[in-house]
Amino acid sequence: MGKKGREIVKGDVSRLLQDLHGAYALEWVAHYNFMLAAHVAAGINAPVVAGVMRKSSEGELKHANSIAERIVQLGGEPIRDMAQLPARSGCPPFALPEEGTDLESILKAALELERHAIGFYQALADKTRAVDIVTHELAEELLADEVAEEEELENLLGRSG
Repeated sequence: MGKKGREIVKGDVSRLLQDLHGAYALEWVAHYNFMLAAHVAAGINAPVVAGVMRKSSEGELKHANSIAERIVQLGGEPIRDMAQLPARSGCPPFALPEEGTDLESILKAALELERHAIGFYQALADKTRAVDIVTHELAEELLADEVAEEEELENLLGRSG
């Protein structure tokens, strides 16, 4: 990160990096699970659900890349060991049903993960307000995306999940 970029961060950069590593892990876990859901969805409405899961997966990967860029800007390095991601994410276990035809359960599992992400990014936005404006704006952007994804999943479920 550049000199002036370091000067504008008013908080503990190591703590900020811990939070960003959690966000990075969260996005990778969501990316993997949503893509897996897209592959296992089966039945008459599977193309719709698989399409939503695939689109969400791609969005989560984009988020992970944005977070990785911020981690590097702050002088850190993204998590290298993929095996660490689930524990570092703080995510609830993704409850993918045994049967790919249980599309409602697939959507509910995705909805739970999106709601976890909403809580995470709201907390990150609150922590970084007036501390690190760059990370704060990133958290707000990611929060807006997760809120939109939650709404899409709720609409598919036909209720608030």
